[in-house]
Amino acid sequence: MRTEPTLTRLDRIFARLDREPVRPVLDVPRMTRHRVVLFGATLTFYLTIVLAVVTTSWLVRFDWQAMLFRPYQQWSGIHAFLDYWVVLGQRGPTAVMVAAWLGWRCWRQHTLRPLLAFGAALLLLNVTVGAVKYGLGRSGPHYATEVGSNEMWHWFQAGSDIFPSGHTANAVVTWGILAYLATSPRARRWLSALSAVLSLSVGLTTVYLGTHWLSDVLLGWAAGLLILLALPWFEPLIAHAEARLLDLRGRRLAGARRTAPQAAPVPAEVPAVLTPRPVAEEEAAPVRETLSPSAAARTTRAPVYLAPGPHSTRAERTPVTPAGSRRPPHPDRLPRGPASTARPVTGG
Repeated sequence: MRTEPTLTRLDRIFARLDREPVRPVLDVPRMTRHRVVLFGATLTFYLTIVLAVVTTSWLVRFDWQAMLFRPYQQWSGIHAFLDYWVVLGQRGPTAVMVAAWLGWRCWRQHTLRPLLAFGAALLLLNVTVGAVKYGLGRSGPHYATEVGSNEMWHWFQAGSDIFPSGHTANAVVTWGILAYLATSPRARRWLSALSAVLSLSVGLTTVYLGTHWLSDVLLGWAAGLLILLALPWFEPLIAHAEARLLDLRGRRLAGARRTAPQAAPVPAEVPAVLTPRPVAEEEAAPVRETLSPSAAARTTRAPVYLAPGPHSTRAERTPVTPAGSRRPPHPDRLPRGPASTARPVTGG
């Protein structure tokens, strides 16, 4: 009996990926001149926002004006809806939804690139945005201490990690990665416009709720866009990671097949050999004389191999048919035999 190796959940996922025999050719974005120009312009915008907030310029005064306007009190009717809408910028729920969609793409396209690109984008988002948040230490509107100040360098105070806006940056990266991984130029354009509108609306919702300054939203939008524009530089690393994972999967499956326990073969039963009883020469001579030449040749044939088990002689076996007459009993029929008497003849 042969036992199959036990497959883990990861092995079953890779087995699903192996269903399609030919891997489709995907359009991997490259770092073109146009993308480099956009990256440079966005980086300049990013540094300008940071400089304007650090120097307490007109942008900080505009932040205070928007906060003191209190939009959540001016338009209180949409407050309940925007409480749910802002969830589209939270990393947990959005990452689960997008990862599920990209996982299906991986299964259909026989590649791990969509999930690996998404993971690389989230890693860059955590490193870059997190470093700036804790490095600048800006407090949010609910934790502001002085009217007109930029609320910077409050590293050890509560709510001092809101610059840039994590909701806005996460919305740009999470929904923008779908446009980045689109398979056609038309789909890429539509998804880019949709992700831009979605990310800006999530950022403005945080301003409405009073959790972020307006400059936080602008810097978060630029931070997320920088990550999407820089992803082509990480494509060789993503391809290398994919090749390593597939190679590791292949070695694991090959090792599982080699180390799979094999059941011991069941030994076949050896048939019993019946050896004829040796007959003395003086006993065989009269029998050989009475037999024909063919019958005599049959008496010296090789031993017969029979199935194992006890065997009985023909004389000891139960007869096939019972003894006696096969005719059914009849009341007028007399039994036959030597002791039976002749039927009397009656005259008329």
